[in-house]
Amino acid sequence: MKLISWNVNGIRAVLKKGFLDFLEAERPDLLLLQEVKANREQVEHDFEAAGWEVQWNAAEKKGYSGVATLSRHPALSVRHGLGIAEHDNEGRVLTTEFPGYFVVNVYTPNAQDELRRLPYRMEWDAAFLAYVKGLEKEKPVVFAGDLNVAHCEIDLARPKDNRKSAGFSDEERAGFDQIVAAGFVDSFRHFHPGEPDHYTWWSFRGGARERNVGWRIDYFCVSAPLIPKVKATGILPHVLGSDHCPVVIEIE
Repeated sequence: MKLISWNVNGIRAVLKKGFLDFLEAERPDLLLLQEVKANREQVEHDFEAAGWEVQWNAAEKKGYSGVATLSRHPALSVRHGLGIAEHDNEGRVLTTEFPGYFVVNVYTPNAQDELRRLPYRMEWDAAFLAYVKGLEKEKPVVFAGDLNVAHCEIDLARPKDNRKSAGFSDEERAGFDQIVAAGFVDSFRHFHPGEPDHYTWWSFRGGARERNVGWRIDYFCVSAPLIPKVKATGILPHVLGSDHCPVVIEIE
């Protein structure tokens, strides 16, 4: 299966920027979208007629957050959110079950300027990790999306300048350490150890994307037993339309 994850920064906007051409070119089996910023009924394109099974988890707040999962294969089951009311009103988690593994589409909360939402972010990280570890008791897990953290210095262009910035605080990086300690593998870094200059998000300011001054904050993380089944991972920086680019994994 070919899985692609992409924070589209608004599904209605990206549909006007070559999104359907991207689907035709890449032909994923499973597409995980974050920050869709819409309810399903607000999106005019008929994905179902094109052969997709569509799952949606929108935020209660209009025009904010939200995730969607499009699949060429019917899911065995679908779960919306973490099952925790205080974490489930922003439409950030959508789980689809397939015969070999669960696939969790996730859009992690941003700690925001001056880290004002960091305490909530820490609660979220713990709750999300507990959730995916719970799923692992049933079968292996693939979770993917915008995790809003650059794990290591190699994962952003200017680590010294951003030490206390949202997405690179010590606390958020420690949260990713916990993911690794729990047995999940950052699939891209597993296959590309020590390779710099691979990013998935760039500021709209100052020509950051053109100069590749970016951050790697979008991931495919997999349960360790699945690693032998992973055949390829990648980042698609040439795909435009959002301030993020898609990330991809191919897995048996």
